[in-house]
Amino acid sequence: MSISAAQVKQLREMTGAGMMDCKTALAENGGDIEAAVDWLRKKGMSKADKKAGRTAAEGLIGVATDAGSAVVVEVNSETDFVARNDAFQDLVRNVASVALSTDGSVEAVSAAAYPDSGKSVQDTIKDAIATIGENMALRRSAKLSVSKGAVASYVHNAAADNLGKIGVLVAIETEGSAEAAAAFGRQVAMHVAAVNPLALNDTDVDPAAVAREKEIFSDQARQSGKPENIIEKMVEGRMRKFFEEVVLLKQAFVVNPDVTVEQALKEAEKEIGAPAKITGFIRFALGEGIERATSDFAAEVAAVAKS
Repeated sequence: MSISAAQVKQLREMTGAGMMDCKTALAENGGDIEAAVDWLRKKGMSKADKKAGRTAAEGLIGVATDAGSAVVVEVNSETDFVARNDAFQDLVRNVASVALSTDGSVEAVSAAAYPDSGKSVQDTIKDAIATIGENMALRRSAKLSVSKGAVASYVHNAAADNLGKIGVLVAIETEGSAEAAAAFGRQVAMHVAAVNPLALNDTDVDPAAVAREKEIFSDQARQSGKPENIIEKMVEGRMRKFFEEVVLLKQAFVVNPDVTVEQALKEAEKEIGAPAKITGFIRFALGEGIERATSDFAAEVAAVAKS
């Protein structure tokens, strides 16, 4: 049967698939639009499976906040070009919004219902792979909550509201003003984005990291030839400096380097109107820890030339 250009156009607008794929789908299904949509979805899912092997290290960090809670998610794509796409930004924004109603784990967010679709977040992302044409994945998600107080958020290198390259959450518990706590929490979140502390307190620092630093400092001190009791004091001093550099509460506050974050919190209590405590923070930087595949571009060109 004859397939009209209008039918192809309609199917392309409905699915985002390529023109020739739409024409083939209609021909395979006797011009039935709904059947062609299903056919393309099946074909698209096959493509999505093939794309799943490609490295997705670009994308966006998204945050969403509610009363006493906030979430941060990382949704990856293969290229920064896609990250600037309105459809992809809407996807990340909606995934973050959905995450607020879950415990924040990737498993819970992936299984949650995507807004107005009747599908899960995971299936919606698979559909987007077929439509946009790149591998994508919800890589990680996290949530912070307080019973009283505020969870503040900050996004660095923002591509749009609540979307960017670095996303930070800071939870502050207090009986005082939640608004004042959120304002101070945002300053701390900006500090976390800039300085990237390893932990909130000394006791939260990875014991393996502490042991490694202590061993390095001990070896360096012994090279001085000083007695063991002096070496011990030297190591103690260097470890204090180490904690000041990596522990959030002990770091010099970027907003006012003359005070630590802990001291700044005490000052902020005047505005908050009650004692306040930073109970946690989360920092996601786009693509951190992902091994990016490298390729020999010259070899690729040569291979194409020979084919």
